[in-house]
Amino acid sequence: MSRIWLSSPHMGENEKKYVEEAFSTNWVAPLGPNVDFFEKQLSAYTGVNAAVSLNSGTAALHLALSLLGVNQGDVVLCQSFTFAASAFPIIYCGAEPVFIDSEADTWNIDPQLLEQAIEDQLQKGKKIAAIVVVHLYGMPAKMNELNAVSEKFGIPIIEDAAEALGSRYNNKACGSFGKAGILSFNGNKIITTSGGGALLSNDEILIAKTRHVSAQAKDPAPYYLHTQVGYNYRLSNICAGIGRGQMEVLPERIEKRRAIFEQYKAGLASVEGISFLEEPNGLFSNRWLTTIIFDENYFKLGTIETLRQYLETLNIETRPLWKPLHQQPVFANCQTYNNGVSDRLFATGLCLPSGSNLSESIIENVIVEIKKHLGL
Repeated sequence: MSRIWLSSPHMGENEKKYVEEAFSTNWVAPLGPNVDFFEKQLSAYTGVNAAVSLNSGTAALHLALSLLGVNQGDVVLCQSFTFAASAFPIIYCGAEPVFIDSEADTWNIDPQLLEQAIEDQLQKGKKIAAIVVVHLYGMPAKMNELNAVSEKFGIPIIEDAAEALGSRYNNKACGSFGKAGILSFNGNKIITTSGGGALLSNDEILIAKTRHVSAQAKDPAPYYLHTQVGYNYRLSNICAGIGRGQMEVLPERIEKRRAIFEQYKAGLASVEGISFLEEPNGLFSNRWLTTIIFDENYFKLGTIETLRQYLETLNIETRPLWKPLHQQPVFANCQTYNNGVSDRLFATGLCLPSGSNLSESIIENVIVEIKKHLGL
């Protein structure tokens, strides 16, 4: 059987055309018409003033933190239930990540626990420079509550919307709420540029600084002049051509991912002890990955891993939910405000194949094999 991937790239009809245009006009170096067009597509789609395309979501988060003044010794409060790239840039800045656990409704950073952590850190005399909020698996975080905490203490929010392009909170795009929003176009995301990312913001000064610093911070002069440290973080005009074509099919990709979620939900409805993350009122998820939770009262310890291994023998890729950052050895010395939610989710959850290029028959086969392994 051909490999059934968790989330593989899915090309449309025009990506190749825009890449070929870059070759035919010799716009193969960073920047160019594809970059300009792609950035306009991103800003128009998300409703922000501007977007800067970069070579990764990690680079975008690093620049956002750095340009918001995160420095050596500062504290940055970060969601624990996420991929490590949500926190690594905090280390790049010399700051200290402090991890906050999730709430059960969206699996994202818990606003109440966040407020408790802020009060505790301030009592310890810490300078809290930023809050990194993640929209996990495409499910929007509770932005009204989080913005209220941000405004109460005057701490800027950076939205890690790497998994959430197309997701909306009260009909407003994820990535457009914070001081800066971060997108990823890695190969497994809902759209891809092969590798890439973007920084979104309504702050024109922040956008201008991002454009300058991401292109090696070259000052205007007839020679190379630098008065600050820069980075080689811009997206190439070729990769941006892929992004242009991908943006044209984004609505279709979201529709398909949501349909896949519904197919899994209907197909596994008869299995007692399996549940899905539902959308709270006012939230719209792009359903980047469909995930299932196994109730420990119905399934033996180890069921998830044996199921994962069984599906792997059939060339079906599945994966446990994100291992919380407070469990990661690289962050062993970091502080955590833990309520047990992410620990439980990691222990009981599984990500299922969710790529928009998967047919209904393939998804049905995955459902059949899950039931078969569970003895149903």
